[in-house]
Amino acid sequence: MAEDHSDSRISAFECDVLRNAFKKSVIEESIPEYRWRSHAMLLVSELTDHEDVASDALDWIVRK
Repeated sequence: MAEDHSDSRISAFECDVLRNAFKKSVIEESIPEYRWRSHAMLLVSELTDHEDVASDALDWIVRK
C-alpha cells in the first residue's frame, strides 16, 4: 500500500531520530560545519521523503 505524504509535518520523535542520525553522520564522515545545513536537508529528504523542511527544524537539527 502506498504511503500518503500529503501531511508533510515531521513528528517530534522523527526530529529527534533525525538529529541523532545527523550528529552521527557528521562525526563519522567528518563533515565540515559549513556543509551541515545542506547535509541535514539531504538527510531529512532521504529518510522521510519530505522535500521541504522548515528552516526552524533545520536550525534545531544542526545546532551544536
